[in-house]
Amino acid sequence: MRRAVGKLLILLSFVCGAANVLFAQNLLPDSSDIRKELRETWFESPLSAVRENRTEVRTAKDGHRFQIRLEETDTTFSVAVAPRTEMPVDVYSESGKVTAVQDVYSSSAPGSWILVRDKRSGNPLRVRYYFAPDSGVYVQFSPLGKSAYGDFVIFGNYCARQVPTGLPFERFYAMPFTDVVNLTKHTLPWRYTVRREGAYDTTLSMIRVIRSRLANLVYADDAMYDESGNPVSILTGAPRRMHAEDAGKMSLSSAGFVKWIADGIVYPMTRGGLKRRPLLEPTVSYDPVGYQGVVSEKYNISFALDWTRNLAAAVFSVATGKTYRYPESGVDMTLDPFAAEMTADGIKNTVGYVKDSGYPASSLASLLYVFAAEYPGECYLAAIRETDRKRIPEVHAFNQCAIFFPYFDDAGKFQCAVFRNDAESTLAEFSRTFRNDFIHLTRMRTTATFNPQ
Repeated sequence: MRRAVGKLLILLSFVCGAANVLFAQNLLPDSSDIRKELRETWFESPLSAVRENRTEVRTAKDGHRFQIRLEETDTTFSVAVAPRTEMPVDVYSESGKVTAVQDVYSSSAPGSWILVRDKRSGNPLRVRYYFAPDSGVYVQFSPLGKSAYGDFVIFGNYCARQVPTGLPFERFYAMPFTDVVNLTKHTLPWRYTVRREGAYDTTLSMIRVIRSRLANLVYADDAMYDESGNPVSILTGAPRRMHAEDAGKMSLSSAGFVKWIADGIVYPMTRGGLKRRPLLEPTVSYDPVGYQGVVSEKYNISFALDWTRNLAAAVFSVATGKTYRYPESGVDMTLDPFAAEMTADGIKNTVGYVKDSGYPASSLASLLYVFAAEYPGECYLAAIRETDRKRIPEVHAFNQCAIFFPYFDDAGKFQCAVFRNDAESTLAEFSRTFRNDFIHLTRMRTTATFNPQ
């Protein structure tokens, strides 16, 4: 069953119309015929009566088994109609380890349906459909007046919010997911669910090569290799002395590391690396009488931003055979796909892209999910804008670089390889480390001929 759901998400293509064929094959568990029978006893009864209902398992017409159960929080109660999935479990005994398969009914598995109601009033708040391998991706519908309004959510960010459906909310008690898609195909961004076979092959190839080379890299301040492969200072271009303990290894700074990756993209075409000086060209103009402008006269506070922008523009120039400076290269990612976000203080408007600053680090997972869907085969150079909060007023500076490789795996689940300072981390770890900072992204195309020296 899990494999079938994975196929659905990989092959799903609402844009080209293939979705109807796939849904007709019942690859996503459908509980609509079960839900038709639950309205009076589970969906509209008071909480006291719902509590008296016993958790039960029913088999739908498509052969999938679903568990119906009550879930409660301090302020809400929910009725979950969750499909059966299988989870391998290791069982240990005196004779050794045996792997057994256990039935699991997850309320956020693909095919799950949830009705959430207010505990105090009993009023319905929303119906949620889970369809993706990532539980943070779903559509939901809420009553507003006499109609239901739809949301499309990716990891806590709303790609679409309060989109009118023209239907009474109660219609979603029994509506199949296929009907939901058909109803909202022009109003909700289903294009983010499209998966193209082989679209991430070059992304995965580059990730494998980088991982295989990490053991040969060491971190060093102000360190890069020039177009001829010589170790030099980033700031001055002067030759660098290699430490004896680093013999046989490459020493790279944060900026030198992402240049090493960019060099690996262009090397098969140029038989050399990118030149240092053009990468330092300023890309930001500060108000000379503003505080940031005054600070920038003494310190290079846009270093990583300039570096990543110019790197991406240089790679684009080599790929197209035409010289583009940063301003005309179009390498900045400025897309604002979200209308709002969930926070600890409720739903708030999304900050989105800020010119010459980037995006809040808290939105990276949602953004890179969208970018992986919209622009498969791209990777993203990151300039990290950190804030010195010990100063008054605060000083913002771009000092560090990183690179992201977002993709969807064979099961349709979102993944993202993150590399910084000659090492790999998870996207969650990166987002936690820089949770109060902004991340500026520039795009590069991945390649199967990636060959870092």
